[in-house]
Amino acid sequence: MRVLLVEDEARMAAALVRGLRAEGFVVDHVADGISGLDAARFGGYDVVVLDIMLPGLSGYTVVRTLREEENWVPVLLLTAKDGEYDEADGLDYGADDYLTKPFSFVVLLARLRALVRRDPAPRPVVLRQAGVTLDPSSRRVEVDGEGVALAPREFVLLEHLMRAGSVVVPKDELLDRVWGGLEDPNVVEVYVGYLRRKLGRSRIETVRGAGYRMAQ
Repeated sequence: MRVLLVEDEARMAAALVRGLRAEGFVVDHVADGISGLDAARFGGYDVVVLDIMLPGLSGYTVVRTLREEENWVPVLLLTAKDGEYDEADGLDYGADDYLTKPFSFVVLLARLRALVRRDPAPRPVVLRQAGVTLDPSSRRVEVDGEGVALAPREFVLLEHLMRAGSVVVPKDELLDRVWGGLEDPNVVEVYVGYLRRKLGRSRIETVRGAGYRMAQ
């Protein structure tokens, strides 16, 4: 497996390179965002391990640029930024996984292997379905070209449904992903109702006994 490591902290980078090579990975290391973007574009890597706070270009900029160029190399963000909004931003920009420092090297290895097993299918930065456009990075939603204001939970719920495409998303999964599983399950139905009023009732379908999905 060929790994590109983009990390500007010298000791951390040296330790990761040693550890990954000892596990049989072929590892290239660069220490700034500009070099990292160039290498990820043209290096033919199986996976990229990318810090966020980098000289030149941030990790956010690197991963978003790759996705805008329709480069779907798997990217794992490895960073000391441990806030929930930091993680959400990284995933919204197109990263496949997010691991905060300090971390378990065993967990890092497992996540890298899991990323390589996935099919690197294109995942557009801007989501479009059923006349709805959702841009995760700008937090903007449009319906038939007109902007629609959504509350934060409404936005996350809609994003999860749109990322599922035509797949039915169970109510329990939505409860766990949007509310952390801590609310009354009926809150999902309530918020789906809010979205239908703002987007149009026909755009979100109820599949009885299964969950919800976006209309095709």
